[in-house]
Amino acid sequence: MHEARQYRKTENNAATCSLCNHRCVIKEGKHGICGVRINENGILYAGTYGKISAEAVDPIEKKPLFHYLPGTTSYSLGSVGCNFHCRHCQNWHISRADRETAHLRSLSPEEGVSRAIGSGSASIAWTYNEPTIWHEYTLDMGTLARARGLGTVYVTNGYITEEALRELAPMLGAYRVDLKAFTDDFYKKICGARLQPVLDSAMLARELGMHIETVTLVIPGLNDTMEEQEALIRWVIDHLGPDTPMHFSAFHPDYQMTDRGGTPIATLEKIYERAKALGLRHPYLGNVYHHRYENTYCPACGATLIEREGFSSRLVGLDGTQCRKCGETIGIATHA
Repeated sequence: MHEARQYRKTENNAATCSLCNHRCVIKEGKHGICGVRINENGILYAGTYGKISAEAVDPIEKKPLFHYLPGTTSYSLGSVGCNFHCRHCQNWHISRADRETAHLRSLSPEEGVSRAIGSGSASIAWTYNEPTIWHEYTLDMGTLARARGLGTVYVTNGYITEEALRELAPMLGAYRVDLKAFTDDFYKKICGARLQPVLDSAMLARELGMHIETVTLVIPGLNDTMEEQEALIRWVIDHLGPDTPMHFSAFHPDYQMTDRGGTPIATLEKIYERAKALGLRHPYLGNVYHHRYENTYCPACGATLIEREGFSSRLVGLDGTQCRKCGETIGIATHA
């Protein structure tokens, strides 16, 4: 196995992991909360280095990223394990999978970059399960990818530590982070985590120059009050900036959360409209196909800039990063 980074040896052959904000103290022969950081004889190993469970070429809009290389595809990889235990996880079959029994196959960083280029993709995304716990592998592959002109994407729950995120910064282009709710109570009960480290990592990613977009799954009865959503929107505007794309997505029952129905479209529309009123320039709705609020509009003149249908997109009103109608500059990354 591949020795881990971001840990230190402690007493009695234990290892303290500094990769995510659980900062697990892992005893000899045990693994961290994520299930894939393993202590053998006092040395911490990355148990899923070079091991993948899923490989696909996805539209970048599926991540979802609407302002990072729009209209391109992203070579997408996932493995197993997660440092959150979300009751509503939609990828639970790999996030909760055991690395010993899961159907994993080998893929070197070099081969991953070659496949990405061969697929015609503009970027590589580490997604499907939490990429933070794949740190050494994504770092190696991402460094190679950037040298070859590819974009790089984390689809993440944002629980990464400051030291680990700083180590990734030279190679990581886009940080697509879940803001699952805006209460610590939700994070503790639903995810087995805390809110503040997620907010801290998002602010640091912005400081480090990464492209940031946020996603909030709006769950009826848990995080769907206008008070909470408004507080979250205000926080993003104040700390990440009003140009930060925010995606508000419809919930559907899954995994251990089948006790409630899907999110009403009217709820999502109300959140979108409130976000615009508060000064967020680019709110979006998700999991609601064929809706006008999936499109990108010029925040200055209202012209349609990018039309979307499902995961496909069409640039209709942009000249580079400027609105064709009024010349307003739009915060869109068109190059890796």
